[in-house]
Amino acid sequence: MYKIVKKKVLNPTVVQMEIEAPLVARKAKAGQFIILRVDEDGERIPLTVAGFDREAGTVTIIFQVVGATTVKLSYKEEGDAVCDFVGPLGMPTRLEGLRRVCIVGGGVGCAIALPIAHALHEMGAEITSIIGFRSRDLLILEDEFRAVSDRLFVMTDDGSYGEKGNVTMPLKSLLEGGEQFDEIITIGPLIMMKFVTLTAKPFGTPVTASMNPIMIDGTGMCGGCRLTLNVDGKRVTKFACVDGPDFNAYEIDFDEAMSRGRMYQDFERHSYERTCNLLKKEVR
Repeated sequence: MYKIVKKKVLNPTVVQMEIEAPLVARKAKAGQFIILRVDEDGERIPLTVAGFDREAGTVTIIFQVVGATTVKLSYKEEGDAVCDFVGPLGMPTRLEGLRRVCIVGGGVGCAIALPIAHALHEMGAEITSIIGFRSRDLLILEDEFRAVSDRLFVMTDDGSYGEKGNVTMPLKSLLEGGEQFDEIITIGPLIMMKFVTLTAKPFGTPVTASMNPIMIDGTGMCGGCRLTLNVDGKRVTKFACVDGPDFNAYEIDFDEAMSRGRMYQDFERHSYERTCNLLKKEVR
């Protein structure tokens, strides 16, 4: 069992937890993920490592309450435990040689982007961060990004905080103004990452996208996390859990990835509603 040592609600739908997992904390690097089960009867879900403390032996996870398992997890409190916490899995984000980087995060994807920004900051890189949310109520990690960024742009769709608009707006302005980046690293909803990639393409700036498709075992055996890449004119299948989660964004078939991500929406909604009803009854 893996003890929850800290819990913090970041906004109405996003929760941060620190989990006691010394073996994972010892090896974890920015960009990697873990797979957990809340209880013995629970499903396996992947969550990105949002931070780690090697001395304390803890790993930070940040998750959005969107499905049955994340609902169960959100009901856990400090001192409770989760059944399984396996990792670190996946390939770390490749950061060697990067000196000027633009990090573009959307929504809960900012939790994935933050440890990357932190690692780059410790390497002495110049970091421009662009983070976007639907509204001020959903804003997370602003202070943390500001602490590791040379420039920070905060965007909200409705203009309730920061600048009104989506994350591609400041990115396009920077690129059109002659800004040169060694890499753009984008993490967030698939549709956002697709348009970040399209925005950067005319300027030839390398773009890395962190993918989070449906995943079960995390070892490449189930095939649930497969992605199609267009490499040198050929369509190639890769697995996000072992080949990623980071990929050359120009090679990703985002439309196929979005289509596959919608396959189980009805099932997920039914499971979510059933779990919410059961937990509410237990609380009563």
